[in-house]
Amino acid sequence: MTNILLITADDMDGNTPGSFGGPHDATPNLDRLAAEGMIFRRGHVPAAVCQPSRSALMTGLWPHRNGAEGFEPINEGIGVINDLLKAEGYLTGILGKVKHLQPVERFGWDTAVDMAELGMGRNPEAYERGTAQFLERAAAEGRPWFLMANAHDPHRPFHGSEVERERWTEEQRAQYPAPSKVFTADEVKVPGFLPDLPDARTEYAEYLSSARRCDDVVGAVLGVLERSATAEDTLVIFLSDNGMAFPFAKANCYLRSTLTPLIVRWPGVTTAGSEDTESFVNMLDLFPTFCEAAGAKVPEGLDGSSLAPLLRRQHEEGRDRVFTVFHETSAKNRYEMRCVQDARYGYIWNAWADGETKYKAENMHGLTWNAMLGASANDAAVKARSDFYLTRSPEELYDLTVDADCLHNLAESPEFSGILADKRSTLAQWMAETVDPLLSAFSAKA
Repeated sequence: MTNILLITADDMDGNTPGSFGGPHDATPNLDRLAAEGMIFRRGHVPAAVCQPSRSALMTGLWPHRNGAEGFEPINEGIGVINDLLKAEGYLTGILGKVKHLQPVERFGWDTAVDMAELGMGRNPEAYERGTAQFLERAAAEGRPWFLMANAHDPHRPFHGSEVERERWTEEQRAQYPAPSKVFTADEVKVPGFLPDLPDARTEYAEYLSSARRCDDVVGAVLGVLERSATAEDTLVIFLSDNGMAFPFAKANCYLRSTLTPLIVRWPGVTTAGSEDTESFVNMLDLFPTFCEAAGAKVPEGLDGSSLAPLLRRQHEEGRDRVFTVFHETSAKNRYEMRCVQDARYGYIWNAWADGETKYKAENMHGLTWNAMLGASANDAAVKARSDFYLTRSPEELYDLTVDADCLHNLAESPEFSGILADKRSTLAQWMAETVDPLLSAFSAKA
């Protein structure tokens, strides 16, 4: 049987690792893993917020099918991957983000170590100890294992930020180290979906520093695996649960909301240094992939399909688009969104956009959003961008080949009416197939 090591980042943008186009010195450990395995350029999470994203991954079902649309437990009777792995004799463990899979007891972890015991989820040495103890137990019991190692970086508060100093005590901050590299505002380039304002550069540098510490955690965990002499029998997967916690990213349905830096290293299956640039994959596909690795029967009715054919460089039909959703923020505010993206276009339906309701989410905390509001007084472009973020429009359409930052909404352009109608039809069909409860509302509006 194949061991399974699933490593996740918390709020890392899909383009942050150097191997995905980010700064060359941001993520050396992830870049090394990418060179040893396979990367997916079009990997997406189903929902761009932590608990729904993770719950979907672990159940293989869309949030509206497993019950965890926001920060709620999955519905009673919903299967989880741990059930199947335990039936095959696997030892199961989780490091960090334990309470973001609810109800905790439903997952039945053999080992569970949460944030406070891991240096606020930011101490590489603590992750190293936790991983070593878990693998030692698996070896002593002679069992295959599944470990979900969840870094809490680069989730807010970012390294060196004023919010970090305000939110956590000096004693809490002493439980974790500084990143192995700290970025400064004068050496970073703000992503194109954000205005290039001084405070935005400062906050993005803080974010990159936190991303580097996430990479430090990855290196610590992988180091234990290498020293355990079980690496050749272990499937390693890395991804982020959603995009970075900035406006127009996390808690939305834009390209940079759900794009995730998916890396897979599966000895005997993946080819070192390979990449898939064409296939759209969804993290719902990991559940059946884990089943295949464990030799377990894939349950009927899952919403994903195994990545194994793609990992073996085999072409698969039906991977020319991806669907994503959003339901609810961590503050329990509902902003229902649905999206379909393909190689060229991204279409979003905002069920909540009525011209009056204003969007509010955790991605607006910190420096960047306040900088946008401040700049709006003298910069018409920033004001228009900020105003749009607050209220949106019922439909958004972007040509991602020329506007990957989703800056120019084409939904009301007559020349794109045919494309718009096609995307509506495609989304409606998916909503019908997945029994989306908002299908009737979409059909009435779109």
